[in-house]
Amino acid sequence: MVSTEIDKSNRSSLIADPGPLGLGGFALTTFVLSLANAGIVPTAGAAVLGLALFYGGIAQLAAGMWEFVKGNTFGAVAFSSYGAFWLSFWWLLTGPGIEKAAGAAGVGSFLLGWTIFTVLMTVAALKVNRLLGLLFSVLSLTFIFLTAGAFSGIAGLTHIGGYLGLLTAAIAWYGTAAGVINSTWKRTVLPS
Repeated sequence: MVSTEIDKSNRSSLIADPGPLGLGGFALTTFVLSLANAGIVPTAGAAVLGLALFYGGIAQLAAGMWEFVKGNTFGAVAFSSYGAFWLSFWWLLTGPGIEKAAGAAGVGSFLLGWTIFTVLMTVAALKVNRLLGLLFSVLSLTFIFLTAGAFSGIAGLTHIGGYLGLLTAAIAWYGTAAGVINSTWKRTVLPS
């Protein structure tokens, strides 16, 4: 009798590494929003909406689901959660009257929840590798400043969060490049 079931130990090798996709979606969406938060390109806040829905949201959520299949708990939780972050952020800004109804305290609470989650994920990221430890550490600082800015209304705190977000995006893009280049070249070209 021939089995049509794929051997579970071999299944994850049939799936490409979803990490670069997840990091790429996170990096680009974070970059565009951070341009607005830093005050560099204020209109980037509107431009980020499509990215938040499709690349930061749906593509990153898909990367998280593929990480579940590969058995990578950290990647699955991180990508699925931040994909959901971007989808909920999109809804917060596009849902009829939601942002106005939430007000500064509501948006601050939203960001505070993500700050807490990010700090918790940072503890795990420190054990994964240096790149993710650095990425999550800077992302935690980004959320701390954005949360403080939302609650206080002090634009300077949000601007600092924006600049930290740009650094976060750069680190995530490096991770994307390392994953794709190392996989394509079949050796470590960019260490992670």
